Amino acid sequence: MAGSAPVAQAQEIPLGLGHRLVEHYEGAPATARPVPGEGTAQHPYLAPNGRSGMHADGAGSGTHPYPGPLGRAPRVDSEKIAPVGGECATVTFDSEGRLVTVCGTFSGFLLKLLDPRTLDTLAEYKLPQRSSTVEAITRLDFEKIFKDTSGGAYFYLDDQDRVVLADPRQHIQRISHRQKADRTWEFVVENDWDLTSLVPHDCVSWTNLFPSGACDPVTSVMPDWDGRIWWVTRLGRVGTVDPATGALRAIRLDAEEIQNSFSVAEDGVSLVTDHALYSFDADADGVPRVRWREPYDRGTGTKPGSVNQGSGTTPDLFGLHDEYVAITDNADDRMNVLVYRRGADVPAAERLVCKVPVFGPGASTTDNSLISWGNSLVVENNYGYENPSTLLLGRSVVGGATRIDVRADGSGCDTVWESDVRSPSTVPKLSTVNGLLYFYEKRPHAWGIDAWYLTAVDFRTGGRVFSRFTGTGLAYDNNWAPITLGPDGTAYVGVFNGIVAVRDSA
Repeated sequence: MAGSAPVAQAQEIPLGLGHRLVEHYEGAPATARPVPGEGTAQHPYLAPNGRSGMHADGAGSGTHPYPGPLGRAPRVDSEKIAPVGGECATVTFDSEGRLVTVCGTFSGFLLKLLDPRTLDTLAEYKLPQRSSTVEAITRLDFEKIFKDTSGGAYFYLDDQDRVVLADPRQHIQRISHRQKADRTWEFVVENDWDLTSLVPHDCVSWTNLFPSGACDPVTSVMPDWDGRIWWVTRLGRVGTVDPATGALRAIRLDAEEIQNSFSVAEDGVSLVTDHALYSFDADADGVPRVRWREPYDRGTGTKPGSVNQGSGTTPDLFGLHDEYVAITDNADDRMNVLVYRRGADVPAAERLVCKVPVFGPGASTTDNSLISWGNSLVVENNYGYENPSTLLLGRSVVGGATRIDVRADGSGCDTVWESDVRSPSTVPKLSTVNGLLYFYEKRPHAWGIDAWYLTAVDFRTGGRVFSRFTGTGLAYDNNWAPITLGPDGTAYVGVFNGIVAVRDSA
């Protein structure tokens, strides 16, 4: 990696009360056992698999072709981004291994370039403040922030190391980074596509506290196999941008909400609303076209641990022959993992492969994508988590994680194992190189200590391998941010006050 001068040196996130009264390491070091099989096909317009976005690749697999810590004397480093807030959610890596991330603060999101070892800030670009932040401050309703997935949290890194994101102004920006003659770094906006001709944008701001019109934030962006940039909005708009011409196209899914990202493969785009799973492609002019739609059980309300009344998952495109798509539903009592056949010509009666209930009655939901590898899926239980205050004073969630495999002949699915890991809200990840699943765990504590751990679980058996303490207090709550495995074997976790790095030191 080229030498660089930091804009700001990393400051550690302070530890909360009780950090000397809890175990800092449990379990034992693991031996790497790669999982057999091949990952999803490399997307031609994304950075290499494992480096490109929140879910690691275009298919939403949640898998990384990097080792992750094995628990060999792991050390913990952190960077405090802001006095209050500062969570770095999606983490990507450029071709030299530098972190490219978006961190949320109360004054606006920050696009940051970080040194992977020191976490020093090498460059920073400020994005506009989200309307939900202004609403939260002026109306003292901070749920507005915690249930807002717009503003750049779902961004991707393209095949030329450029960030593509949708900002709170309903603009899509394509941003590169470069090193200047004085060895400092800077972000440069290469393209800016204005969606406001297609998207209502009368949003709350400091100069517009009581708007009379509609506001429809852009949730996520992803490219398709032809290079179009697809985008979706909270209120059900699905659109494309042609990067060569700037042409904009969109349709509206009436009375449906989109709060998650979406996945792409060579056969099209898969997204889930709060009513149904969709498969899309685009016509010759770039207009999104529904290939098929499958409604699911959305239940009778929003569960604690869900952003809205619907599936909390980004679809997973997976299978030994890349033939399946999986989500969860929002069924009352027990959530189900749903696996479907993807083909456009599949008869309606044969599309559903299996419907598997998971976790305990009355305590079952997730708002995170599944992990998929081969014919296997892993799902995490987020029931009970709503925001960082939920778990204060030693509280936790019921937790749980389950692995489900699709049978080789496609005749159904089977539960392989169930784990009691308590991972309240993280997007977990799998290292295909060492065979470990990584969760961000908080267990109940009788003395009211809020201790957080990076916990490794054996993908094959579901057994715990090791847990490494990361910190105590609200500042270390990850609040829906993912775990991301870096090319050098470090596990990064976005937390409420910034970012944490866990790496083996032995």
